[in-house]
Amino acid sequence: MVASDTVSASMEDYLEAIFHVIAKQQVARPKDIAKLLNVSHPSVTGALRALAEKELINYTPYDLITLTTRGEAAAKDVVRRHETLRNFFVKVLVVNEKEADEAACKMEHSIPPVILERFVQFAEFVEVCPRGGEKWVAGFGYYCDHAGKRDNCERCISLCLDEVKEKKEQGDQEEMNRVQLKDLPPGRKGRVVKVTIAGDTGKRMVEMGVTAGSLIEVERVAPLGDPLEVKVKGYHLSLRKEEAAGIEVALL
Repeated sequence: MVASDTVSASMEDYLEAIFHVIAKQQVARPKDIAKLLNVSHPSVTGALRALAEKELINYTPYDLITLTTRGEAAAKDVVRRHETLRNFFVKVLVVNEKEADEAACKMEHSIPPVILERFVQFAEFVEVCPRGGEKWVAGFGYYCDHAGKRDNCERCISLCLDEVKEKKEQGDQEEMNRVQLKDLPPGRKGRVVKVTIAGDTGKRMVEMGVTAGSLIEVERVAPLGDPLEVKVKGYHLSLRKEEAAGIEVALL
């Protein structure tokens, strides 16, 4: 991965744009990047030359643009930072998506890795903690929209206690509802219970956060069931069916 101090914020924006264009259209051209970033063609040309000099992209005039291995790693890192921040602002701080996206664009270039990981961990904590969840977040939104008023707190606490008991029962049931990741349908989340993948693939899974206790979500499954696109710790991973079979999860 390219160190953050070797790539400017502007270059990171271009890497992120190239990554998204390729993901959507399979290929990237200067005009596509200019349109996405709303910049002039001469600006794009200059940026592409600079990225090529740093060996982050493969670029020659009038040809398609591709990311090098180092460039793809750097682009994925920027995308992860952006998505983590945006999702935190939307799902935890109840900020509207447009403002959240704009703020994430500004902050993604300077946030230290240790702080980013805390954003990921806190968002997961809110999602799984018996005292948290969607209703808790909605309550925070109400608090913000009504000038900090704490209306009917006693009733809220009573409801929270009832929900804690309900989630405890659900948690006990989840222990019995363990499945292989390959059998998790798109849109469903699970908590990783056990990973039985050895070798370099297993090491890559650990590096990407696929460890016991992590939340993992299946985003898409190919028509024939292979590969699976999953999200864990803010990373988007593509797993072969046989790899997903080595990951046991408890349904959420």
